[in-house]
Amino acid sequence: MMRRLSAFFAAILVAGMAWTAPAAAADIKPIDLGKKVEVWFAEDHTVPIVSFNISMPAGSAYDPAGKAGLATFAASLMDEGAGNLNSKAFHEALADRAIRFSARTDRDWLVISVTSLTRNVPEAMRLLQMALTRPRFDADAVTRVRAQFIQSLEQEQAEPDRMAARTFMRDFFNGHPYGHSTIGNIADIKAISVQDIRDFAKAHWVKSGMKIAVAGDITQADAAKLLGSTFLPVSGASVPAERNVGKLGRPGVHVVPMPVPQATAVFGLPGIMRQDPDFIPGYVANYILGGGGFSSRLMTEVREKRGLTYGVSTSLSSMNKASVMVGSVATRADAVRQTVQVVRETMAKFAQDGPTQQELDDAKTYLTGSFPLAFASNSGTATQMGAFQRQNLDIGYIARRNGLINAVTLSDVKRVAKRLFDPARMTVVIGGSPVDAGKAPVQGKPPVRPAPEKPGMPPKPVDKPAPGPVTQPSPATAPAKSP
Repeated sequence: MMRRLSAFFAAILVAGMAWTAPAAAADIKPIDLGKKVEVWFAEDHTVPIVSFNISMPAGSAYDPAGKAGLATFAASLMDEGAGNLNSKAFHEALADRAIRFSARTDRDWLVISVTSLTRNVPEAMRLLQMALTRPRFDADAVTRVRAQFIQSLEQEQAEPDRMAARTFMRDFFNGHPYGHSTIGNIADIKAISVQDIRDFAKAHWVKSGMKIAVAGDITQADAAKLLGSTFLPVSGASVPAERNVGKLGRPGVHVVPMPVPQATAVFGLPGIMRQDPDFIPGYVANYILGGGGFSSRLMTEVREKRGLTYGVSTSLSSMNKASVMVGSVATRADAVRQTVQVVRETMAKFAQDGPTQQELDDAKTYLTGSFPLAFASNSGTATQMGAFQRQNLDIGYIARRNGLINAVTLSDVKRVAKRLFDPARMTVVIGGSPVDAGKAPVQGKPPVRPAPEKPGMPPKPVDKPAPGPVTQPSPATAPAKSP
């Protein structure tokens, strides 16, 4: 029933949107800022707002040994003062002009988002330039942000989903930098010095490899002039290449004992790289298996038929050097082993038989029909363009994207499902203490309980793999992105 309803509502969505396309994004133009920088531009004067999405090769994969979390630590200090403005003055300068400014890291990239009223765009870019070229890294700001990181890491020890996700990444990537948490660990965060932060920013906050997406109420000529002046003083130094990834996965079930009533299982397999011709069929296959919410096979088998969980999801995420199909499910401690077994069985059946034609048709309807929603605002358009840039796609990809999905055949999905979903290769990490029949739960080290968050403290950073083309977020995956 849920699957039929999902298909019904998806059909309504497509019917209502069939006449339109991502209008601004359909006419994306390049802006030439030199060979080291890639710029995509989408002009839209509907509202007086301009959004920028700037990506730099400064993610956690570049953290030095013994300094895990350095990239994220530096990014978290980007709006904590620059030039002649301390942290308070910098934030007031943003607030006075209603400028939205954020910086985050994933495993490959530092992603800066700036959104401003058109009249305040020059000031927004002036503040961004200061943050990149004249960061302060004042002692009080460093101390405050360090304390927030440590508090988050202490709290993580009480949260089975975060512990399972952290351990999964460590085990899956077998010593590669992708395997450590983007926010590091307590010992490394304590060891990071102000000079470490300065050195990292100098080496990685550079134009080489930069990708910029601009959308909104500005002409192409004005955008080119503004970007040219903004990034002119930014260093053009080259960033060292990331390490190649070796073996992926550690098949089997691994337990992180925790005395909690509900356990979380994070499971995954080697994925498909973004430039692989099988990526789009793999994306569609993943949507059918576990990415489609209530319409997915896993949700039907694990929740609807057996009532083992409120939700189970999977995603296919591709980073610069590796790809991973990762999922998660939370359930009672006495049901976690059964739940993992149902996931395995469902995956095995899907790999063997593939989807039905109806499942494929419903997936295409939703994936193509919902796509324009990502471009409903200038901020959304810039965010989507930035995501595609980070995946090293060409500027015409957005116009072709729905056609590529509609071209996927049933035989394509069946073939890729066999390639992708082999439960024998699956790495499973359980955060919590599974309870076997007739046995007491495994007791783990009592979790560290952090002090209550102070009013006004920004949300804690959560360790998640790199953003990728998923439809349902999970503890081990990033917010949803279209392929």
